[in-house]
Amino acid sequence: MYRDFGMTLAAKRKERHLNQLQLADLLNKKGLEVKSGSISKWEKNVNSPNVIQFFALCEILGIDNINDTFGIAIEENRFAQLNEEGKRKTIEYMNLLIKSGMYVREEPVYITNRTLKVFTEPASAGTGLFLDSDQYEEFEVGDDVPATADFGIRVSGDSMEPVYVNKQIVWVHQQDQLENGDIGIFYLNGDAYIKKYQKNKDNVQLISLNKKYAPIQIKPEMELRTFGKVVK
Repeated sequence: MYRDFGMTLAAKRKERHLNQLQLADLLNKKGLEVKSGSISKWEKNVNSPNVIQFFALCEILGIDNINDTFGIAIEENRFAQLNEEGKRKTIEYMNLLIKSGMYVREEPVYITNRTLKVFTEPASAGTGLFLDSDQYEEFEVGDDVPATADFGIRVSGDSMEPVYVNKQIVWVHQQDQLENGDIGIFYLNGDAYIKKYQKNKDNVQLISLNKKYAPIQIKPEMELRTFGKVVK
């Protein structure tokens, strides 16, 4: 049965003779920015730690069996229902599955907070040389921003609605080539644009998602460069 998370967390903290400030300090030493007020909110079930914070808490508080501690599993632990011979056979079979290499779980990659540049010159306005500019803000981002993102830029106008709206920050992986259908950030004749890339047999087009805007036909005399692919 599910147990009250906040009460369980508080009980485990007290078993370790830690106050909320001391627990927050231990989390900070692991590179996680956590204040004592956050611990208080977790224990009152006002909000919850994220995945990385949760596993760090379990490590600090010596919680080895998460299900036994927090009661989060829906069904009873079937392994516990086996006798010693049954447990031995289960472990032997598990070892065979692991040895085969076909059923080994891939280790998850956790992304800690990082800082990315968001250029203040929006796409579809002003100079397209923003990647060489020092006009940018720095944003701390978490795992909601893809790990492949290298920088951000704000959208200007409604040409990419409804997917991307005016003043929205889009996150971009810096690269100079795109596949058909990719959304990218482009330099075209001195301006920066966010558009869908389409290369046909005879020409290249930059396409708006908003149907009221006609595609931009790229002509040989135009200067076109690709800054990157929009990843979110």
